[in-house]
Amino acid sequence: MSRPELRIATRASALARWQADHVASLLGALDPDLHISFVPVTTHADRRLDVPIAEIGGKGVFAKEVQYAVLEGRADVAVHSAKDLTATTVDGLVLAAVPERGDARDALAGVSLAALEPGAVVGTGSARRRVQLAHLRDDLRVVGLRGNIATRLGRIDDGTMDAIVVAAAALERLELTGRAAQIFAVDEMIPQVAQGALGVECRSDDEATIERLRRVEDATSRLRVDAERAFLARLGGDCDLPAGAHATVRDGALRITGVLAATPDGSPQRATVDDEATAAGAARAGTALAERLTGLVGPAD
Repeated sequence: MSRPELRIATRASALARWQADHVASLLGALDPDLHISFVPVTTHADRRLDVPIAEIGGKGVFAKEVQYAVLEGRADVAVHSAKDLTATTVDGLVLAAVPERGDARDALAGVSLAALEPGAVVGTGSARRRVQLAHLRDDLRVVGLRGNIATRLGRIDDGTMDAIVVAAAALERLELTGRAAQIFAVDEMIPQVAQGALGVECRSDDEATIERLRRVEDATSRLRVDAERAFLARLGGDCDLPAGAHATVRDGALRITGVLAATPDGSPQRATVDDEATAAGAARAGTALAERLTGLVGPAD
């Protein structure tokens, strides 16, 4: 009898390969006979590092071509940073699994916030991080930043920037935690929706793969991610405003806190919503949070 096979599509960066390898190890531990291969994909966003993400296509640009590999039958599964996914799943695919979530927080590499001199240059490609940094230190010069983690850290090493903001999970997964000068508490800088989580997709009609992937799902991580994605969906699914959300689950209750600014240079507003730790509660909480925050910030200019 031939061994079962599974082809995993992934971006080719070191971080993306770590994520794909991690999902492969989870699946392999459950089924040692499973033969797993990888289908590396280089996306348009990976090739155009000179253009801001918002100009290339906004949220989802890192996922689309990986998703196409599955839709076209070149791969069976796509592994993503869940924060790269739009809130609405692409037709023909299903978000079949969210494995146990990693650290959702943001990190400052280079110099801690308190140690940065007035006018210091801090790099980030995220409008969410930009408005929250300005709220914490309005004397800093925040500039755009693209590229993989090594490229971004290189901006510190070559003196172009004094510090950069990155996902703490990315540093941990690449064994670069020593580069973090500071890990922001969630109440200091609310993370991006689904930051630190992985999203594993497959074709919606592939029942065998769906069943296989469900075995690596972490129920608590899924509730948290679903609540945060419901928040994003209510904002519009591909919201280009500075927005973030972070959900926690404890003792059967779900709490989600979010941030939203009316414009890329606006003042960040925050709110918190509580509900029950169920699928329905996660959807309600994320939706209610978005509605509360849009009411606070008003329409964008």
